[in-house]
Amino acid sequence: MNVSKSGYRVFSANSTTACTELAKKITERLGVELGKSVVYQESNRETRVDVKESVRGQNIFIIQTIPRDVNTAIMELLVMAYALKTNCAENIIGVIPYFPYSKQCKMRKRGSIVCKLLASMLAKAGLTHIITMDLHQKEIQGFFSFPVDNLRASPFLLQYIQDEIPDYRNAIIVAKSPSAAKRAQSYAERLRLGLAVMHGEAQCSESDMADGRHSPPPLSSGRTTSGHPGLELPLMMAKEKPPITVVGDVGGRIAIIVDDIIDDVEDFVAAAEILKERGAYKIYIMATHGLLSAEAPRLIEESAIDEVVVTNTVPHEVQKLQCPKIKTVDVSMILAEAIRRIHNGESMAYLFRNITVDD
Repeated sequence: MNVSKSGYRVFSANSTTACTELAKKITERLGVELGKSVVYQESNRETRVDVKESVRGQNIFIIQTIPRDVNTAIMELLVMAYALKTNCAENIIGVIPYFPYSKQCKMRKRGSIVCKLLASMLAKAGLTHIITMDLHQKEIQGFFSFPVDNLRASPFLLQYIQDEIPDYRNAIIVAKSPSAAKRAQSYAERLRLGLAVMHGEAQCSESDMADGRHSPPPLSSGRTTSGHPGLELPLMMAKEKPPITVVGDVGGRIAIIVDDIIDDVEDFVAAAEILKERGAYKIYIMATHGLLSAEAPRLIEESAIDEVVVTNTVPHEVQKLQCPKIKTVDVSMILAEAIRRIHNGESMAYLFRNITVDD
């Protein structure tokens, strides 16, 4: 393809090896050259972006992976988008395989929905479209004032199971918690396998007393008030964590735990131990985004988990060096096809064929 006549450019929003590598894979599949730009941090840690070629009137795709330093990556994306907007780009499409702050998409006590804030910032910076993959909650798309294409990694992970796991017909798909049951059911139905659900994982309980929900506060002795006394609301029973149970027979089977994000791995390690006790002889973890923070590589290496399979939406080369159990599935093919279809105004339905909302 002749880049000068294609009417679009693909830029990398940072100079890290992982982001540049993913960007090169995508541009090679598209048959275009990577856009010329420089993204760097000044001595005072301010982000600076220099675009080295004309982008006037073109569709610009910014590829941004999210490394450990999440906030720097966000600023790189915002500054680059604004620079391209200032230089009269026609459309600015962010290719953000893992959308940061997606876990903070619900109100927690006196917190805030940070994901909504980030969506507003991206729109203000000049983005007109986003390509992402496996949002933590599908409803996040409603935070944006412009189109969002939420691609799925499940076809690639399902293919890995069929090609790389010997005797996968003897496997059972496991949901680590009831909230992951729909995703696990979707995998199980496609592979024609059984389904097991784990229940009773440790959950972060919220203290109503600490949260101040027992207002109005009780009056001190000697105080009087002419106001309305507090309403006597029904007293809710406190949550009690049940012991961990596995609904489904995993004895003598390969257990495949599926999820969208694997970050802090303590829950996965505990789940693997329970599955081993129940008779599973091999345990695989399949997830789209391998954040693998803190001591995750060491914990995985020392655990009963046989293999952790993630995609290259998030850089994790360092973690792979620390833990040989971590394997990577390349999803650059679907990202490149999404870019091509958006630029050419083609339907995206082909990328979602036979894919349900539960994937």
